[in-house]
Amino acid sequence: MPINNLRVDTFSVVYDLLKPWAVEEFWEFKDCVLVPGSVYVVGRKQTVENLDRVRLLAESPDYTVVFDGAAEGSWTLEAQLKALGLTDLATTGKLLVLGGGDMSADFAYMSHEHFVNVFLGYEHNTQEMTRMDEVYNTNPKPYKFLFLNGRSRPHRKYLWHCFEQSGLLDSAVWTMLDPRPILNPSYLSKEALRRPAPIRRLPPEYEYQDYKNTEVVIYHPRRQFIKHEMFANTWGEVYLQCEPYRDTYFSLVTETVFGESNCSFRTEKIVKPIAMGHPWICAANFGYYRDLRNLGFKTFGHAIDESFDLIDNPQDRIDRIVAIVEDLCQQDLASFLKECYTICKYNQQHLKEYREQLRQTFPDRFCKFLQQYQ
Repeated sequence: MPINNLRVDTFSVVYDLLKPWAVEEFWEFKDCVLVPGSVYVVGRKQTVENLDRVRLLAESPDYTVVFDGAAEGSWTLEAQLKALGLTDLATTGKLLVLGGGDMSADFAYMSHEHFVNVFLGYEHNTQEMTRMDEVYNTNPKPYKFLFLNGRSRPHRKYLWHCFEQSGLLDSAVWTMLDPRPILNPSYLSKEALRRPAPIRRLPPEYEYQDYKNTEVVIYHPRRQFIKHEMFANTWGEVYLQCEPYRDTYFSLVTETVFGESNCSFRTEKIVKPIAMGHPWICAANFGYYRDLRNLGFKTFGHAIDESFDLIDNPQDRIDRIVAIVEDLCQQDLASFLKECYTICKYNQQHLKEYREQLRQTFPDRFCKFLQQYQ
């Protein structure tokens, strides 16, 4: 692999993928003795702590600097670069960006499916995946759908409000880990977004074992994001548990990006139902389904109307998703689940194969990315 003088931050999320080709690894970027002609891959933490040094190297023709932001993507990564004051470097090709999803063509970036790679790296998750048949052998089920929500975002609050009004929340296993209101909704004009939602965790029988008995003090008024306390500042939502999928017929996935961007950003939120062999409806950006199919996954257009994926207006798109979910919940969900089995089984297997492909092709893709801008 023709990457000369590759120096990698051990905090980088692609550290394990680049480690075999690195001539140096570093914990603290500030302590690195700079070597002209080197490629420095720097993660978010070290970038934040060494902003001036990152800018100095990025502006110099003697170094190549790659900001590894692959745990973010699309609008969230662009916002992060703006907050760090690095947008000018990233849009002029002086700072290369490794992102977890698609971005605007203005940026010098490479997209890497970080969440697919990391999720299947947990042995617990691969063990839970072997329990897929429990999803299909458990009938009738106590709930209709799984509806998990972490950070407060307009589309999540809007969906929660709609299903609260229709009474469908009583038929769901649902969470709301961030009850804070959306004070200035940019793309969903709904007064309900401006009021706090209730805090709701997964019932203990559905939670990952390490977090079943985690105590969280709820402060009032309820404007508290409780995820960090629940998971002791770890990435707790990465763990897969069969039980909530076994006891529901489909997942309503609320991705990170919805109306903020038309660039797809796939996270652990969609990986989990795919891994568990669970049918899903996803509230995400325009073209999300199209882009997922381009990666080789299959969706459920034979069983539900997925045309909402290409509705450009976010308000119209989310209202169509609400209607699809409400209509589906009136149908014979046992038959719907049975119809989806073949696709779910295929997607689960494709997920494993796709991850291996990602890992095998990453070094070569990364090398070509560097050559494009060096």
